[in-house]
Amino acid sequence: MMEETEHPHDSCCPVVNTLDIIGGKWKVLILYYLHGETRRFNELQRLLAGVTQRMLTLQLRELENDGIVHREVYPQVPPKVEYSLTAFGQTLMPVIEAMHRWGVQYAAECVKHRKQPQE
Repeated sequence: MMEETEHPHDSCCPVVNTLDIIGGKWKVLILYYLHGETRRFNELQRLLAGVTQRMLTLQLRELENDGIVHREVYPQVPPKVEYSLTAFGQTLMPVIEAMHRWGVQYAAECVKHRKQPQE
């Protein structure tokens, strides 16, 4: 049985493979905020309003295990840990930028079609 943190990379569909890497509520936003930046954990948590410490840790660990994010630990007290995109992680930026452009272009259309909750 596969654990939740494992990824079925043997899938034959490239879209499934991509979603397996960047899927999840917070991963795309983590990548967006790491683009061109090195950030510390607390900084990411502030930027991602609503993410729990546990979830952010899990998402960062998965991205690190997939070779997308680099985690740098500095041997000092108090401990200092920084996160940045790897060269491989940078290859996802055109995908993230395309998502951003689509969101900007079609934001009004999305709102128009969004169903209102029934009272």
